[in-house]
Formats: sequence, structure tokens, C-alpha cells
Amino acid sequence: MKKNESIPQQIWLFFCSVRLTVYTLVLLAGTSIIGTVILQNGSPTQYVNLYGNGFYNLIKVLKLDDMYQAWWFLFLLLILCINIIVCSIERLSLTWKIIFPKRITFNPDRFKKLKNRETFTSEKGVNALAAQYQAILSKRVGKVLYEKTENGGVMYAERGRWSRLGVYVVHASIILLVVGALIGAVFGFKANLRLDEGAKIDTIFTTKSRTPIQLPFSIQCNEFEVRFYDTGAPDEFRSNLAIIEEGKESFSKDIRVNQPLRYKGINIFQSSYGTAAPDSAVFEIVNNTTQESLTKRLAVGEQLTLPGDAGIFEFQGVLPNFKFREHNLGQAFFGKITLTGKEGFQIPLPTKFPTFDKMRKGQFSLVVKKFDQRYYTGLQVTKDPGVWYVYAGFILMILGCWITFFVSHQSYFIEIKTSDQNTTCVLVSGKANRNSYGMTLKIKKLVTLLKDK
Repeated sequence: MKKNESIPQQIWLFFCSVRLTVYTLVLLAGTSIIGTVILQNGSPTQYVNLYGNGFYNLIKVLKLDDMYQAWWFLFLLLILCINIIVCSIERLSLTWKIIFPKRITFNPDRFKKLKNRETFTSEKGVNALAAQYQAILSKRVGKVLYEKTENGGVMYAERGRWSRLGVYVVHASIILLVVGALIGAVFGFKANLRLDEGAKIDTIFTTKSRTPIQLPFSIQCNEFEVRFYDTGAPDEFRSNLAIIEEGKESFSKDIRVNQPLRYKGINIFQSSYGTAAPDSAVFEIVNNTTQESLTKRLAVGEQLTLPGDAGIFEFQGVLPNFKFREHNLGQAFFGKITLTGKEGFQIPLPTKFPTFDKMRKGQFSLVVKKFDQRYYTGLQVTKDPGVWYVYAGFILMILGCWITFFVSHQSYFIEIKTSDQNTTCVLVSGKANRNSYGMTLKIKKLVTLLKDK
């Protein structure tokens, strides 16, 4: 940079540097490799176990555990976006003059020296051939420029000048992709949600930062259904979700894996499921001395008077995994027995072992006789307002690549002049800014067509 340049000029020159583009792309590629090697969105325990405390602190500071959302990664994308825009503007002015010149001119001597040229003779006169060839060239290529010479004439036609814009279409597609990624990272979110059957929720928490987000509607799980193979593996699971707005159900929809619910820019995916704690169960209470029994359904928090007014039993809740002497006994109900005049104590009732409470050898033993198995649905709730920019970027990318690789600026030249043998000599040549071999074939086809006239 020169010392006499103003600060805006220096900034402009900095961002229109191709070197900056190369450095930024190298940094993005290198950091992307890091993002594929280091575990993303894991728990602190996972990082400590994998990398140790020291490296985990570095990961946390640099946000390498969520690298693609890190401020420095988004900053690199922003730099790339500005760099592409400035470079495109810097070079577009010259390209624009080439595509849309004030006056189209051509140099006959240049075309006469091209390697890609064909010559032949005709018995027809110059004027007759000129009229025929102009009509053919106009139909196959486009507007024809014709200039008379001392012993004949030359004509020129071209097409595909606009194909030079292909690279700018690609640039625009990259900008849209980057802008879409930035918008999605800044204004979008991703959250995992557990919703029991019959439950309703309107506030979710982001997966990483646990930031609360208020939804513009409530999500209610009306029903969850899971089907299993004979082996016990899940065949299909489905959630019937209802969208609640202003206290009323707007609509409901069944969602499955890869069949999400989309509403108001928010996507709700079926991601997992699990068993939810039953809210009630049927208990049988047996007096081990008199063998007197009592059976009753209790809800969580409800109490029952023991036979003979010996005390009360309170149903307190359910644990999904109960460990007894280092053994996992699975799902277990918990309750509290308070005998008259004595201090209460808690008892576990594993559903897989109905006689488990008899080992306690107390005055009363309890058995869980029946309960309704409930499930919860695991949902992933996402919002990505930049997704339409990404879609548009992909479409432009395909269009730009097609223009860049399959469309070219083609120039055709024909010279007609009389010879000493009272015949007319014809020279046909042409050039293209890409795919020169294809242009050679087109010149040969054009010559074949002209010879037939």
C-alpha cells in the first residue's frame, strides 16, 4: 500500500486482494479439519476423558467444541464474503465493458492468422455468396457485421459475450451460501426436547448454551406410538403433535423420522423416544401376619391407609434405573411406609421382581400389580432463517458452473474475395474463450453448410 493512499482506499485494496482470498480459504479449510477431528457438542466429561483438563480448557476458550458457531469462524466467513464482493466489484467494471461495448468491432487480420481456419472456393459471385452467408450466419449465430473490401467483403458475428458473467454468478452463489450460514448461526437455534404424552410446552432450551427460547406457539404431544420387531428392536415410532395457539389447537400432525412438522419457520423432528414415568399404578398391600390384602390404584403423591389402620403408604414416584448392590434392576416404583407411632421409611418396588419387597420381612409387603406404560417423545426443534439463502446459493452455483463450463464467447469470421481464376475464395475462421476443440468442430460444420450453397 502507498503512503499517500487514503484509509478507505487502503481498506478497499486490502479486501480486493487475491492473496487475502487464498489465506482465508486456507484458514477455513484448516479449521474445518479441526472441527471434524475434535468432538463437537459433547459434554465436559467427554472432553476431559478424551483430551484431559488442560486441552479441554483450550477447547472451551476457543469454542472448538462448537467450532462452526464460534465467533472467530463466523468472522472468517464474513471476511471471505466481503473479499468476494469487493473483488467482484473491482473486476466487474472491466468485464462489463467487454460484455456490453459501445460499438462492436473486429480485426480481420487477426482472424486470418488463426490456426482454426478453413478455406475453399466457389463458382458463385461475391455478392451472391455474401447475401447467402449473412443469412446463414445470422440464423446460426446472431447479428452479422459486414464490411466491403476492394475485392470482396468480410463479415463477423458472435454470441455468448454474457458467458463471462458465469464466474460472477458463482461468486454470487458463494456469497449467498456464506450469508445463509451466517444468518442461520446468528439468528437460528437448535434444541432437543423431551415431551411426555399429554404434556405441552412453549419454551425450549438450546442444545449447547441452554438459552431459553419462547416459541410463538405451544407443542403438545397427543399420542406416541412405537412398534417393535420380534427381536425387540424398534420398528417405527410416531408422535402425534398438536400446535396450540391462543389456547386452541390450530392443527395436529403425525411426525416420524425424516417426516418433520414445519410451521412458522420452525422445524420439529422426531429424533428419539423413551419410557416415561407412569403417573399412577395399582398396588397390592399384604399383611404378612394375617395375609389380609388390599388392592388400590394410586396416583403419584397419593396416600393409602394400611390394613387394620396400621399406618399409611404414600406413592412417591418412579425411577427409570434402580441399582441394588451394584446391580441395575431397571424401572422401580418408590413409596414411603409410615407405621403408626413409628418413623417412616422408603421402599423400592422393581417391576421386574414382584417379590422384591418380601425380602424386607416387614409387617407389610407391597407389589406393583399393574400400571400403564407411558412413553416420551424426543424431539429436535430447529430454526434456520438462512436456509432459503442457502437454497438460492445452490441454485446459482449450479447455474454459474453451467455457464462457466458449458457456455463460451464464440466469434465467427468469413472473408469472401475474388481470385485470379474467376472464382471466389472463402475463408472461415473463429475462436472461443474456452473449449477450442468444440469450436473447431463448429467451424468445420459451418464450412460444410456454406459449401452446399
